[in-house]
Amino acid sequence: MKKLKVCHITSAHPDGDVRIFHKECVSLAEEGYDVSLVIPNTESRIERGVKIVSFIYEPSSRLSRFTKSVNLAYKKALEVNADIYHLHDPELLRIALKLKKKGKKVIFDAHEDLPKQILSKKYINKYLRKLVSITIEKYEKRVTSKLDAVVTATPFIRDKFLQYNKNSIDINNFPLSREILIDEKQESNPKESNICYIGGITEIRGIKELINALEYAPKITLKLAGAFSPASFKDVISKAKGWNQVDELGFIDRNESLALKNNSIAGLVTFYPEQNHINAQPNKIFEYMASSLPVIGSRFPFWEEIITKNNAGLCVDPMNPIEIGEAINYILNNPKEAKIMGENGRKMVIEKYNWDIEKKKLIELYKDLLK
Repeated sequence: MKKLKVCHITSAHPDGDVRIFHKECVSLAEEGYDVSLVIPNTESRIERGVKIVSFIYEPSSRLSRFTKSVNLAYKKALEVNADIYHLHDPELLRIALKLKKKGKKVIFDAHEDLPKQILSKKYINKYLRKLVSITIEKYEKRVTSKLDAVVTATPFIRDKFLQYNKNSIDINNFPLSREILIDEKQESNPKESNICYIGGITEIRGIKELINALEYAPKITLKLAGAFSPASFKDVISKAKGWNQVDELGFIDRNESLALKNNSIAGLVTFYPEQNHINAQPNKIFEYMASSLPVIGSRFPFWEEIITKNNAGLCVDPMNPIEIGEAINYILNNPKEAKIMGENGRKMVIEKYNWDIEKKKLIELYKDLLK
């Protein structure tokens, strides 16, 4: 029997993206689909049953990502001649209806709420942000209403797209089971007086306030892993009083990330209360929980449901360094309670917040589309 062909497309994500490759593509390949992934600037190959189909694209501007990269991705995608196309970037909506006209099933995967995200983009003139946001939302509605399905990374984004397309489901970015098992093997290692932040280092992710909070937690070292964006942001925050308590690690791989979490007493995710943050589900929350790390997160109602309701950490005002510092000290000075929080978080990941559960939803969606 001929295998059904599936083609995932990204014009911007990196090779090895966890959601696109390790979760969705690999899961579909393991289910027996003939899976291709069209992706820029890597080596074409077969990895874990997925055919990586690369195209070379040298970005010259933000605009070129929306034009040249999409055109090159579309050309490669047509060569695959798949039954189902699964699009992972908003700019790819430009080719979604073209693929529909060729008789293909098309899924759009909304990783974020782009119209809300636009409102926090400082490189866009503040007077234009709202207009751009409204325009994009109208375009999203027009295109996605005609697609076969919409997949979203959170329930809140799903609820938005349900207004446009009744076949919208959330497939959450919860940890892979194999990473939960790896963490289990490392659980017994002794913890040090470190806290960690792993991810992109930007102003709106609350890094400045987090470093200022270290002044109120003098026994703590912040292990800061990730890349500064823009690079000049490092010059700004390195002047803060708490900077001498920061161990800047730069970009680290997944194995280094597991080791870092295992040698920390808490994981931090104190994002600013921006529109696109309040109802988001940052992967790092669940990755910290999978590592039995208490989470110190922003006091957003949705995050409180995950963190404080499950007694898996503490939620704070991300704009208040004193409150962040107090939460850090609480974890440091109450190791038994912190251990319980870490165990609770890990238990919730094993029982609820894991990819095995989300994978079943993805497989069912594909089966329904092919009926």
